[in-house]
Amino acid sequence: MKIVYLGMTADIMHPGLINIINEASKHGEVLVGLLTDSAIAHYKRMPYLTYEQRKMIVENVRNVSRVVPQEEWSYVPNLLKYKPDYIIHGDDWVEGPLKDIREDVIKAMEQIGGSIIEIPYTKGINSSSLDRDIKVIGTTPDVRLKSLRRLLHAKPLVRILEAHNGLCGLIIESLEIQKGNRLLSFDGIWSSSLTDSTSKGKPDIEAVDLTTRMQDLNNILECTTKPIIYDGDTGGKPEHFAFTVRTLERNGISAVIIEDKVGLKKNSLFGTEVAQQQATIEEFCEKIQTGKRAAITDDFMIIARIESLICGGTISNALERALAYIDAGADGIMIHSKDKSGSDIKEFCHLLREKNTAIPIVVVPTTYNSIYEQELQSWGANIVIYANHMLRAAYPAMVKAATSILNNERSTEAGEICMPIKQILELIPGTK
Repeated sequence: MKIVYLGMTADIMHPGLINIINEASKHGEVLVGLLTDSAIAHYKRMPYLTYEQRKMIVENVRNVSRVVPQEEWSYVPNLLKYKPDYIIHGDDWVEGPLKDIREDVIKAMEQIGGSIIEIPYTKGINSSSLDRDIKVIGTTPDVRLKSLRRLLHAKPLVRILEAHNGLCGLIIESLEIQKGNRLLSFDGIWSSSLTDSTSKGKPDIEAVDLTTRMQDLNNILECTTKPIIYDGDTGGKPEHFAFTVRTLERNGISAVIIEDKVGLKKNSLFGTEVAQQQATIEEFCEKIQTGKRAAITDDFMIIARIESLICGGTISNALERALAYIDAGADGIMIHSKDKSGSDIKEFCHLLREKNTAIPIVVVPTTYNSIYEQELQSWGANIVIYANHMLRAAYPAMVKAATSILNNERSTEAGEICMPIKQILELIPGTK
């Protein structure tokens, strides 16, 4: 029989997918190229289901003859490999972000002597609308907990943005922009101790305890599905850190980042302007090991934040600490600096990559913010955290609105910088 190639994500099975499978079976045996997580994640959101889960579903759909992995967003490598007689696709790719993909497919099928079958796109049901419905339903702690490791496996660079309340979380959850054939979004959420404490009018000195922070974090957990990385400051005493790990893991938080400093916490961006003391390597390794012993699953990540460059230390000292922390069981390394050039971060990343090619490296380009993500990735970074921008953007806007009301002794002028009240009412699912 002739072979009909059908590429799909199959994260959410719906009548449109069944229709195209049935139509493909009229022309021959259906060979499904199932896109892997890594093929998808650079262009769209990460699938809810793993590749193996999706494969098991598709293999059991009537009229599917065989399922093979499609390792790239482009169909071309698989078309040249399997040389099908036909490829079938909905006619929605004639225009829009998939237009270039279609043109490449046409050339590939001409090369192998095959044909393209295009069928009318099924109206009324699509993955995007179903995706929104799933987000309303939410997720479970277990699924969310595992999602950061899945992202790290699938994407070269994971993009994280700070949230200090549920509204910020909703923005991170839903905001998407189309850029060429890529759909850009944030992959996860950073629970920052700085923005948590600042939003409460308290100093960033670990004055807000875990219980209080978890109360606010629950508001974010309830309205989002993406992985959360928790800013654990110094982690406190090793004995206390063990309880922190258990609490975070139980609630589905994917990772905690703790910094290798001791004493009263001072924000790293003060650098050497204030007294900041690093823990000894032995002390911090003990804390990492205590946290790893406390974790119930292998999915929860403990990431070691190195403050050598903040405290006036050398890159060689930072590297020595990184290797020791990895040996102690750290699941990732965060390197921090207030140097605006980013050159010290670049050098550290390159040196660490020479010693260890696998450990996730986390960077926080608050000061060296002119560096593009692609360059950070080329250094060896795996996670980029935009650590405080939601709060920093909100505060000037609120001051501007309040000032306008005082100056004009009415709120009409302030309305120009405020979103319409109707939009607020429609912003949160279930308000109507």
